Amino acid sequence: MKSLKETKNLVVAALMCALTCVSTMIIQIPTPGLGYIHPGDGMVLLSGILLGPFLGALAAGIGSMLADLFTGYVIYAIPTLIIKGCTAWIASAVFHSLCSHRKAKAAVYHQRTLQTPYLILAGILAELQMAAGYFIYKIVLTMASASGFTLQTFHAGLAGALADIPSSMIQGASGIVICTALFPVLTKVPDLYRIRNLDS
Repeated sequence: MKSLKETKNLVVAALMCALTCVSTMIIQIPTPGLGYIHPGDGMVLLSGILLGPFLGALAAGIGSMLADLFTGYVIYAIPTLIIKGCTAWIASAVFHSLCSHRKAKAAVYHQRTLQTPYLILAGILAELQMAAGYFIYKIVLTMASASGFTLQTFHAGLAGALADIPSSMIQGASGIVICTALFPVLTKVPDLYRIRNLDS
């Protein structure tokens, strides 16, 4: 029985990885900082919340990284793996800590009035990390691509990273909206979610 449950978890993780990749690739709006806005963050957040921190981080990170590789954003692939993995991990940690009690967790999964604020808070904290991660990487990328790590290249990188903050916020907000909208639907699908410690 335990091996069957583990197999189901891996299958769902593979599914969420694929959905994250496809949703990231299907709509891409280029930004000035050589990146792009996409709706994939909704699946990143859902991966963490539905699968837990470890499997969720793997599914979100790998799916997002594959999207970068498939669409030519190779320079973002490894940072994306790390940043999106952390995004899913934070979303999972925050959401499940808010639902730490057995009864509270069951209620959140089955009552929309409790779902929404927990999902939004988890999403906000996770997406702030995403924005901060790309903010730092864009500064480093600009400095590495220029003449070297100097004060001048740092200022150039900082200017570019600041210019990309609005697009990161839009992407994060859209991810939270998508996650909040899809979560009640997905939790009605058998074997598509794992409520930690609820069935133990």
